[in-house]
Amino acid sequence: MAQGRRQVMYDVVIRHGLVIDGTGSPGKHWDVGIKDGKIVAVATRITDKGSQEIDAAGLVVAPGFIDTHSHSDLMLLANPSLEEKIRQGVTTEILGQDGLGLAPIPSAEAANMLREHLAGLLGRPDIEWTWRTFGEYLKAYQKKGIVLNVGTLVSHGALRIAVFGMEDRPSTAAELATMKSLLVEALEAGAMGLSTGLIYPPCNFAAREEMVMLGETLADYSRALVVHVRNEADNLLEAQQEMISLAEETNMHLHISHLKTIGKKNWHKIDDSLALIEKAKENGVCITADQYPYIAGSTSLSACLPHWAMDGGPKAMLARLTDENMRQKIKEAFKTPVPNWQNRGETEGWENVVVASVRSDDPAVVGRSIAELSQAQNKHPVDVIMDILLREENQATMVCFQNSEENVKKVMQKPWVMVCTDGILGGGKPHPRLYGSFPRVLGKYVREEKVISLEEAIRKMTALPAAAFGLRDRGIIKEGLA
Repeated sequence: MAQGRRQVMYDVVIRHGLVIDGTGSPGKHWDVGIKDGKIVAVATRITDKGSQEIDAAGLVVAPGFIDTHSHSDLMLLANPSLEEKIRQGVTTEILGQDGLGLAPIPSAEAANMLREHLAGLLGRPDIEWTWRTFGEYLKAYQKKGIVLNVGTLVSHGALRIAVFGMEDRPSTAAELATMKSLLVEALEAGAMGLSTGLIYPPCNFAAREEMVMLGETLADYSRALVVHVRNEADNLLEAQQEMISLAEETNMHLHISHLKTIGKKNWHKIDDSLALIEKAKENGVCITADQYPYIAGSTSLSACLPHWAMDGGPKAMLARLTDENMRQKIKEAFKTPVPNWQNRGETEGWENVVVASVRSDDPAVVGRSIAELSQAQNKHPVDVIMDILLREENQATMVCFQNSEENVKKVMQKPWVMVCTDGILGGGKPHPRLYGSFPRVLGKYVREEKVISLEEAIRKMTALPAAAFGLRDRGIIKEGLA
């Protein structure tokens, strides 16, 4: 180094910004110095220069946002830049949600079955499924060179498929032991917990004994069970109590995905729902939750069908849809209440169920409600759904208008609820939560409507999820963290 030239201490110095550090504390005007990807100085004034200087006067400086519920699993391997998340401030994602993750897949048969099972929601991007173990799966992201930080849950659905496929039956003692072994292997390889989706096959085929085994194993490793509860509509309270009882019995951390009430007739249940959770928390049960800030949800179109129609997996389901007797039986199911099944025609109404994407990108279908298509085609609404699933080989998603603004705000105000996108990538007309969840909270609910403070919103996007999922190196603007 030439004599007299001063050594640069920082890679980046962010100056003059209002630092909201993620803890919920009031913001302060600080400078932030960064070196080798770590925060190394937070001070009222940093005198040394950075290789890059950023003047943040008039702006807010916050930790990178953590999306606690994402479905980027496959698309991130096909498109490592994922601008849909980066552009809204997300720097870390938690994948493997709703029991719909990508590992483990110990055999070619399991891999093929899982690929078919996930295609309806995650699509079929042109990537090679080169992994078998959960550890190999994590390395696939490292090799791809993705721009986001990724943590992932082991998927309950993948565990079941790995052991005995998509059969609608309880697991045997031997199968339970194998599932536990695979779960332990995944947790030791770096899984951040386990997800289950109790409205989706094969997770919803699991008996209580299986759920207890999963919960006890997670408790042994101090990891969370992240759950899409069995019913978010007519039986919401019973479904929540089922999971709370499991958490009480196993001493596990329960994280409830996208907390909400579905269907206008159920909106009043939100107060009892929140009270049920808070009573359990007061009694020592570890419970957290997340939400996306919209009144509409989104998932695969096949989720409209009764559970038994999906026994055996997508190929078996599609075969049923070619059988006129089975089609009639499926339509009859919509006339009679089925335990623990969410009848979307009854809870949301077909006018509120909109086709978001299909494999063919058919403009005659995408963006139109099932009620509208039913009238235009002079078909029963369930026939419309079954025909779309057949024609598109199960690769179809929907957006369902189901919640109320008042309830979104009530959930948002709870200090144990964090922010997520639950975004589904693909073509068509995707739910705007994929692109807009974090900006919507900051713009609509903080700046415009003042539902929560800016400091609280940022805490829900950073420090709260970091603590919930054991991300000890991020979530707060503090020296030594990322």
